[in-house]
Amino acid sequence: MGLMDRLRGELIDIIEWTDDTRDTIVWRFPRYENEIKMNARLVVREGQTAVFVNEGTLADVFPPGTYTLSTANLPILSTLRGWKHGFESPYKAEVYFVSTRQFTDQKWGTQNPAMMRDPEFGMVRVRAFGTYTFRAADPAVLLRELVGTDPQFTTDEVEEFIRQSVVSRVATALATSGVSVLDLAAHQGEMAERLAGILSADLEHLGLTLPRFVIENVSLPPEVEAAMDKRTSMGVLGDLNQFTRFQAATAITEAASNPGGLAGAGVGIGVGATLGAQLAQALSPSAAPTAAPTAPPPLPGTTQWYLGVSGQQVGPLAPAEVAARVAAGTATPETLVWRAGMSDWVPLASVPELAAAPGTVPPPLPPQ
Repeated sequence: MGLMDRLRGELIDIIEWTDDTRDTIVWRFPRYENEIKMNARLVVREGQTAVFVNEGTLADVFPPGTYTLSTANLPILSTLRGWKHGFESPYKAEVYFVSTRQFTDQKWGTQNPAMMRDPEFGMVRVRAFGTYTFRAADPAVLLRELVGTDPQFTTDEVEEFIRQSVVSRVATALATSGVSVLDLAAHQGEMAERLAGILSADLEHLGLTLPRFVIENVSLPPEVEAAMDKRTSMGVLGDLNQFTRFQAATAITEAASNPGGLAGAGVGIGVGATLGAQLAQALSPSAAPTAAPTAPPPLPGTTQWYLGVSGQQVGPLAPAEVAARVAAGTATPETLVWRAGMSDWVPLASVPELAAAPGTVPPPLPPQ
């Protein structure tokens, strides 16, 4: 220091710190050759603590308040110096101001995912991030363990160490929580409160504590979240058959609203009519999955016949049914018949399998 600094040190008798930063934890009061005059005033504001250090040894700690530095107010320093006859001349000591307020908005996050065993998904990888606050809990321990002779100790010098401790503890907590991934959000507050106590105990030997710890989010890998979204979508859709019908109706409505209608959409009038018929059939009550068929289908291998009776088409009928009609007189050998594969209607008598059917020709009379 120059001459002006020396003169300023002789004239100034007020020791105080007005912090104009937001990240300074410890600040050493500058004095020429560390000389402090007797009866100087020490002003310690709320959120601060003043620590006197004499020749590397921590002497006295002052909580918030205003003090006149005299023998009565410096009992430890008086013993260290061995001055028993008063302090009328300046004495040498270093004064460190320690901020005891909370340093907020400190962020943390897991750079690498933490492994945990989930009861539903098995082994999963999760990431987490959040914030925390810390403050000086024991200024004397903080000076001894971290600050040393640093004239201005800031949060940058300690936040990386705290962040590493936080990430390590969070990874362990997630792996041993026993809570499923889907239920983690409901237990984040409880887990964060427990971690705040554990981390404060870890930092106690450095004179620091974590009053508040927050877990903002715990997330899964993107591919796992995408699979969960698909599963959720399927649950929301419910009946896929009903959803398919709805999608078909929506597609036809959108195609009809185009300037060219269904034909303009490349479907064509015929295809559009077919889609409409299929849609109407799909939406009809008879097309519901739970509707039962009104009649059983014909047995395999049975020929189906159609009869022309009084100008009306009757059928399909099995050969036995045709024979029954002949026996009842509702069909005759001249009745026209037809089946699949025939080019035209023909008389019943010209079809051997029907003409020889039981009942078409009466049996011979019994002997007299």
